[in-house]
Amino acid sequence: MDATNPYRKGLEKNAANFTPLSPLSLLARTAAVYPGRTAVIYGDVSLSWSTVYERCRRLASALSRHGIGEGDTVAAMLPNVPAMNEAHFGVPMTGAVLNTLNTRLDAEAIAFMLDHGEAKVLLTDREFSPTIEKALTLVNKKPLVIDVDDPAFEGGKRLGTVDYDTFIAGGDAGYDWQLPGDEWNAIALNYTSGTTGNPKGVVYHHRGAYLNAVSNILSWGMAPHPVYLWTLPMFHCNGWCFPWTLAAAAGTSVCLRRVEAQAIFDLIRAHKVTHYCGAPIVHNLLLNAPASMKQGIKHTVNCLVAGAAPPVAVIEGMEKMGFNLTHVYGLTETYGPAAVCAKHEAWDALDVERRAELNGRQGVAYHLQQGMTVMDPETMQAVPHDGETMGEIMFRGNITMKGYLKNEAATREAFAGGWFHSGDLGVLQPDGYVKIKDRSKDIIISGGENISSIEVEDALYRHPAVLAAAVVAKPDAKWGEVPCAFVELKAGTAPSEQEIIDHCRTRMAHFKAPRQVVFGELPKTSTGKIQKFVLRAQVRSASAMDK
Repeated sequence: MDATNPYRKGLEKNAANFTPLSPLSLLARTAAVYPGRTAVIYGDVSLSWSTVYERCRRLASALSRHGIGEGDTVAAMLPNVPAMNEAHFGVPMTGAVLNTLNTRLDAEAIAFMLDHGEAKVLLTDREFSPTIEKALTLVNKKPLVIDVDDPAFEGGKRLGTVDYDTFIAGGDAGYDWQLPGDEWNAIALNYTSGTTGNPKGVVYHHRGAYLNAVSNILSWGMAPHPVYLWTLPMFHCNGWCFPWTLAAAAGTSVCLRRVEAQAIFDLIRAHKVTHYCGAPIVHNLLLNAPASMKQGIKHTVNCLVAGAAPPVAVIEGMEKMGFNLTHVYGLTETYGPAAVCAKHEAWDALDVERRAELNGRQGVAYHLQQGMTVMDPETMQAVPHDGETMGEIMFRGNITMKGYLKNEAATREAFAGGWFHSGDLGVLQPDGYVKIKDRSKDIIISGGENISSIEVEDALYRHPAVLAAAVVAKPDAKWGEVPCAFVELKAGTAPSEQEIIDHCRTRMAHFKAPRQVVFGELPKTSTGKIQKFVLRAQVRSASAMDK
């Protein structure tokens, strides 16, 4: 510290001029300023902000009485129901960390996450009881299981010792929670498949969650009191931080248990929904729905799309429906979207093909993310703004994870050179916008979810007839991408395509299994390495011919 600097002497941080940033403060403010405004709608249930705040405090109190506190993990295997929204506030009010689990995963993956994250409590819905019941037989230490009993779902079984509403009823509505002593404290744990069988645990901090919640408002241009429809799973990067965004904007969360076109259009009409987010599959679902479903929606609906660039047909179709589409980009490690293809008014005068080309870019950093660029990962120098020179897309700033839980080596590698390495390859265009050109490490993004090609290949190699295997992404009209397997068989064997697919499905979640299997000798280098670029070209060529 420079003792001669007059702006330092006697001007230190204190309780009056500095508080840690946390999205918990956003809930407290909105409950105080807009206590009667509707915070959550789910079926016939409507909850005000004061009620939601009370329920979150009850949850925190009840968890605290069960010994949950700073550094503990509370997992949630839930659809988009009010309890999932409440967990985003009630769990961190205790100082604990919320681990939202991907409801599409199999029991083995869930068990790994529960063990790796050392979950002490698990909130779970009856719909997922077959998966959870098996997972609980595989964990090293069983957590306290709390059933979220949703009357909208019939079937399944209760696995816990208490149901959610009874549990929180035992909590104190006036629970005196505190902001974290350090805004760097962990608030959430999210697992990403990466490129190996065992996923990595991505840790978010309170500061990043707060800043991305606010950045969603700024970068999307959200007006106060939006009505937000939950088509995006809250388990996915904490719903791109939108539970906290809705608290900041004093908006309304319209919860949706299952993504179905009829239900979505009905809710948009009934509640005048202004915003929703989703992978391309959600937008295609709405676009291709019967015209009768779309009638009666006369207001503008704003929607975010991520996971793949929106094609011309989607942008044009959405415009005709009165839906305003914005393209965002990010990763689990960046709290979901941390970049946006910021639009310019001049683009409105362009034809739809050119608009789609411009809007299909990954764009620029979010307002509150410090930086996003494309660099040569060896020299750590930015590539020229020529739209041609490839490099790795990198992020830097507060909207970047703390690191990977219990994996210091992977954390160091991800942050090498003072930037987060996304693993995505792209270019910088003349206007400074980023455009992805390819994905390193062969990640397949299907319906907004990452699928590791290595994990699928490992399952293929476990079939006794498989000599060699490679998995690449195949374009798919519904899911964006699906796994396509190329398999070289051992002499004297002749399994069917369906046999190979079924074999994989017994070893992983069904959405990860190949949708197509192509048999034949695989192209290899002189050293025996499989040439995936040849297979990708073959898939692209076949897909083009199908069109």
